[in-house]
Amino acid sequence: MSTSMPHVEWDLDLSNAGRGVWLVKVPKYIANKWEKAPGNIEVGKLKITKSPGQKAEVSLKLSEAVLALKEVGEEDIPKQHRLDVTTVTRQTLGVFSHLTPVSSSDAIVPETEKLFMEGRIVQKLECRPYADTCYMKLKLESIKRASVPQRQVQQLDRVVHNFKPVSDHKHNIEYAEKKKAEGKKMRDDKDAVMDMLFAAFEKHQYYNIRDLVKITRQPIVYLKEILNEVCNYNLKNPHRNMWELKPEYRHYKDDDKPAEGSASKADDSDND
Repeated sequence: MSTSMPHVEWDLDLSNAGRGVWLVKVPKYIANKWEKAPGNIEVGKLKITKSPGQKAEVSLKLSEAVLALKEVGEEDIPKQHRLDVTTVTRQTLGVFSHLTPVSSSDAIVPETEKLFMEGRIVQKLECRPYADTCYMKLKLESIKRASVPQRQVQQLDRVVHNFKPVSDHKHNIEYAEKKKAEGKKMRDDKDAVMDMLFAAFEKHQYYNIRDLVKITRQPIVYLKEILNEVCNYNLKNPHRNMWELKPEYRHYKDDDKPAEGSASKADDSDND
């Protein structure tokens, strides 16, 4: 189901569609000055010089009123700028404006919003400063500000009470220590491991893998290789997921045969 907004039809005023418009890109420091300037002052003068057979030269001179809009500690900005002109030939770019009427309770018929086409862009202009002393000083201060790290060490003169995030949780630390300890286990001689297994199975007939790892202190992969040689793995109840000696390795007597117990619950999984 579509959740897009309903289409609203507005009238488009095309009375200025044939007018040529310049698209001018200015440095950020000029845009900031013009943004602060009130609407009743002159912000600059544009000068166009045309010579026969040559491309027109365009320059911008900022007004003294704009240059005076300085805050405490703010650097001076260049006054003179040149504008590099590029003719738009392979693109069709337009400038539009949107007028939102002020609502009035006295109006009999409410005024609707309007769209205007202000003209078609015929030239792009790039405003560039001259590389004079003023611009170089401004650029140097800009580089210094950009090089200042955003985070700095600050000495505190009092205790700050706040909640710090936990770098790691307790169960993660315990698990990492366990894996680290298991990784340090060295493989013992195979015969020695088998002797430990046979001694364990004299006490109980069934074991899960966890108990056998604790008894033998062997890596689980190595231990399973030996278990597969001398033991059977039960897949059915009542001793599911438990290991027991193969018949040929059993030497139980009828009077001293261990009870069919185990060192752990029979439903423990062997997939650790």
